[in-house]
Amino acid sequence: MHSPDHTQCTLRLQLPDETATANLGGQLAPLLFPGMVVWLEGGLGVGKTTLVRALLRALGHRGSVRSPTYTLVEIYVISRIYWYHFDFYRFNLPEEFVDAGLGEYFRGDCVCLVEWPQKAVGYVPPADLAVLLQMAENGRVGEVVAYSEEGKRCLSELRSHWPVVAN
Repeated sequence: MHSPDHTQCTLRLQLPDETATANLGGQLAPLLFPGMVVWLEGGLGVGKTTLVRALLRALGHRGSVRSPTYTLVEIYVISRIYWYHFDFYRFNLPEEFVDAGLGEYFRGDCVCLVEWPQKAVGYVPPADLAVLLQMAENGRVGEVVAYSEEGKRCLSELRSHWPVVAN
């Protein structure tokens, strides 16, 4: 996972249940725009795909939203914008990113949502925004970290609309 430092902006959120995780996805959805790369980090079962599902539903997607664990990428077209949902969990080596030809998906006309980005470190493009999810005593804790100017704008907007902020 990324280690936030003092040069990034971070928003820490308490996510007591799946509904709160879905709410985060719904809040993020309208803030993302083509060209952005969002890393989704955390262990198995912490809600990364739940977050993506809620995000896509908030944008109007009505079909199924599957985890791309075996397919590597699921493609969604919403309002003429391509949304690519990646999952690199099954990578054994970071070079598998190149071998699979995934670099061509990271363009200025789409949004890339990347689960398990650390499995492709050195090849997957850097994040504009990272969402780090961890299990906690009362549900989950989420950290949204901005790594670019676009990410900082997105985080600032999210901060202004999020109902409960824990620092």
